[in-house]
Amino acid sequence: MSGVARRTVVAAAGSAGLAAALAACGGGTDDKNTTPEGTEGAALARTGDIPVGGGKIFADKGLVITQPKAGEFKAFSSKCTHRGCAVSSVRDGVIVCPCHQSHFDMSDGSVKSGPATAPLPPEPIQVVGDEISFG
Repeated sequence: MSGVARRTVVAAAGSAGLAAALAACGGGTDDKNTTPEGTEGAALARTGDIPVGGGKIFADKGLVITQPKAGEFKAFSSKCTHRGCAVSSVRDGVIVCPCHQSHFDMSDGSVKSGPATAPLPPEPIQVVGDEISFG
């Protein structure tokens, strides 16, 4: 293999690796509904599992459910809109991303402090009786 051909192969491999690494970092802020296919109506939690003024993260579902006021339930993607990290907690009225400390309002998903600039996308849920499910 000639020197030029080797350089071409190495450069192509490096470019492919860089593209894969950038894709893995996320950072996209598409507004698509991320409800897992086939889970509409599937039970997620009981209303008693979600504290008033707090929330619960469902990492396996990519979802965070909050209860800003008694009887009011909201759901958002748990993927931070800054770099795609999973949010880690709900406290003091905000949903917190541990990677760069972005804070999102628990009542509407809006950014309270960055570096994130886009809100957490809402997710459809329904509350029937004491059961919360994908809506």
